[in-house]
Amino acid sequence: MPYDTSRYLAAGPRVGIRRFTLGDGAEFTARTRESKDLHHPWLFPPDSAEAYARYAGRLIEDPAKAGFLVCDLGDGGIAGFININNIVEGGFRSGALGYGAFAHAAGRGLMREGLGLVVRYAFGPLRLHRLEINVQPGNAASIALARACGFWLEGFSPRMLHVDGAWRDHQRWAITAETVPSG
Repeated sequence: MPYDTSRYLAAGPRVGIRRFTLGDGAEFTARTRESKDLHHPWLFPPDSAEAYARYAGRLIEDPAKAGFLVCDLGDGGIAGFININNIVEGGFRSGALGYGAFAHAAGRGLMREGLGLVVRYAFGPLRLHRLEINVQPGNAASIALARACGFWLEGFSPRMLHVDGAWRDHQRWAITAETVPSG
């Protein structure tokens, strides 16, 4: 039986997106620990209750951030997460996306559907105009997700972000409200 979709900001055929809550900590951190091999060396989501409380607290309280959990509508479980960081309003109206799937959901298309929902939500209710994803060049899965959701390769930034103890090169992928694929 499908999970109740009324708690979601948006829902597709298989996933819904909703905001982070502090109550999601136990499931989120358990999924993070199960997914350590999938995430390394690209990202390091919180894997303890204390780290999750700090992380989710920032996403909940900071108006320059919007965090979304991608949930499987089959059981309501968390499949992944997508955050919009560095939200700028005014004439720029943009944000930077970061995301990660959890191992049990990887390769099933759930994040593609979830990212599509977040993009439409960002360009709809959040009234943003542009989104950017910064991806390390070796992260083939993340690049494939960006491309599949209509983002285009915009450029290359050497030593852009400090990740896993070093400054890492990143590709910049972008999409604007006018270029979102339908569906």
